[in-house]
Amino acid sequence: MTERRSLSLPPPLFAVVPAAGVGARMGAGLPKQYLTLQGRTLAEHTLGRLLAFAPLQAVVVAVADGDPWWPELAVAGHPRVTSVTGGASRARSVLAGVAAVLERAPDARVLVHDMARPLVRLSDIQALLDHDDRGDGAILARPVTDTIKQADADTRIRATLDRSLIWRALTPQLFDARRLHDALLSALRDDPEAITDEASALEAAGARPALVAGHADNIKITVPEDLALARFYLRAQEEEGLAWQFV
Repeated sequence: MTERRSLSLPPPLFAVVPAAGVGARMGAGLPKQYLTLQGRTLAEHTLGRLLAFAPLQAVVVAVADGDPWWPELAVAGHPRVTSVTGGASRARSVLAGVAAVLERAPDARVLVHDMARPLVRLSDIQALLDHDDRGDGAILARPVTDTIKQADADTRIRATLDRSLIWRALTPQLFDARRLHDALLSALRDDPEAITDEASALEAAGARPALVAGHADNIKITVPEDLALARFYLRAQEEEGLAWQFV
């Protein structure tokens, strides 16, 4: 007799992309996700990367109420992209996106990714999925190579930190959607200023997310000079054959 085994399917995977900020440090007169890089907006680059990742069911983008630029992008009408109204902070925008995911799939996992990180590699996203055990979650990060100084209130050196223990947090960050939702709710109630990324909300709830090394070209566009660096990295990626369009 042939043995029949029941195969358990992995939980559905969604992405949440907070995009309700104004990007004031760019000084561009419009949110930075609508600036162009090699002829396409940052939003189109970023969402193109995510949509090219086959395991991803859908992407939920949290945009500002009344955002006039978002509906003009072709990617806003993509069948795997939905949008929700974001909040006054990143945490509230992510919470709105995760709540939308839970309405569709209560057992989902969620990747939270910065809209201003247009150069994330699909291999790094896969490495994150391979590492996560649906427990405390995992985030992409980079080990720090510079010497790190801790300052005091007078901007004088208080200590030199052990850089072997210091990592820079990147995105995506991967968590069980329900657990992230509850951690964000709790952190927003108790200490909203302490939520600097999604992992910090989980940390406040007692979790210890894993650190997964990502590539250095997964930069965040924050100030004008970052666009020049992004152009350099994008050209290098294209030479490697790492260029994706949304489909």
